Amino acid sequence: MPKVEVQKIYKVFGPAPKQILPLLEKGEDKAGILKRHKHSVGVNNVSFAVEEGEIFVIMGLSGSGKSTLIRCLNRLIEPTGGNILIDGQNITEMSAAELREVRRKKVAMVFQNFALLPHKTVLENVAFGLEIQKAGLEMRRQKAEEMLEIVGLKGYENAKPQELSGGMQQRVGLARALAIEGDILLMDEAFSALDPLIRKDMQNELLSLQQKMKKTIIFITHDLDEALKIGDRIAIMKDGRIVQTGTAEEILQNPADDYVRAFIQDVNRSKIITAAAIMRNAEAIILEKAGIRTAARKMKDLGISSIFVTNKSGVLQGIVTIDRVSSLIKEGKEELESIIDKNIETISLETLIDEIIPLFLNTGYPIAVVDEEKRLKGVVFKSTVLAGIAGEGGENNA
Repeated sequence: MPKVEVQKIYKVFGPAPKQILPLLEKGEDKAGILKRHKHSVGVNNVSFAVEEGEIFVIMGLSGSGKSTLIRCLNRLIEPTGGNILIDGQNITEMSAAELREVRRKKVAMVFQNFALLPHKTVLENVAFGLEIQKAGLEMRRQKAEEMLEIVGLKGYENAKPQELSGGMQQRVGLARALAIEGDILLMDEAFSALDPLIRKDMQNELLSLQQKMKKTIIFITHDLDEALKIGDRIAIMKDGRIVQTGTAEEILQNPADDYVRAFIQDVNRSKIITAAAIMRNAEAIILEKAGIRTAARKMKDLGISSIFVTNKSGVLQGIVTIDRVSSLIKEGKEELESIIDKNIETISLETLIDEIIPLFLNTGYPIAVVDEEKRLKGVVFKSTVLAGIAGEGGENNA
């Protein structure tokens, strides 16, 4: 069961929003609704599911509906239609008291403008959510101190928010959200008010914290690089709708439409695309079954000058070239194993293009893609690397 499931959520602003829903269901768009019916569509028929422990990024330009959507998820903004399930419970049907409990214990929010209480100390700000939960004073203090240490602010317990830098204030906001021990973090443009260097530090901090704490995070941003860096999956919004959902690789390799294509055109693919996305099927011979002449025939038939050799289990043994095979045949020898070159470059399925490029400086062979057991999974050529950078993918996308 997904941790968070959003089912056909709508949010319409105006005097009679419920009357607009049938029009949206028939296919009228945001611009048409505003022009003809004087209502503003914030969210239009949005559905998605977020698994436990996943960082799900919702991104889009200003006015796309992303911040309205995230506020619907804890009913800071009431949806006009649809269902929102948290751990299988539909929060759109909850009473005010039940909703308060969800906000107190399950769902925490980190805002763009930090939302700290200026008259309270850093420690008191972090403990504020626990105070609302009516936790004891000593428990609040211990938990707040623990969270401040986790976000790197030990020693600042008695400072006031205005004495801290923007990045430090955002760490306080993050510590406060973590302190309530909710399973779900909603982060609305949490780092966008920070300068670029601090923002990058906070992104790294979030990823580091996620390794330890395994929260379910729904993160709003207008910054594609930020989305690509931190998101396990990304949803791109336009005019209140989600136009594409997928991993960074899926979106870069197969943009859903011209809007997404324009969005991603300036992305440095070499830092996102992995070997798994660009590799081609590897032609190989099996050492126990193949001899010199088998190797020669296969290379001739395929029009290639080298071929990988595996054992019966698919574990890579090395590579043989047509020149060395031909020489051995002329010498009347049959020992294929004697000419296997084991000095080859191997990479994992997750290796980035950026890391693959330098390897071609050290080898004249294609590069083998192997799994954790060193089984051959595919092959990367210089041409497939260039195609991957250009966004053309490997054999599967050619």
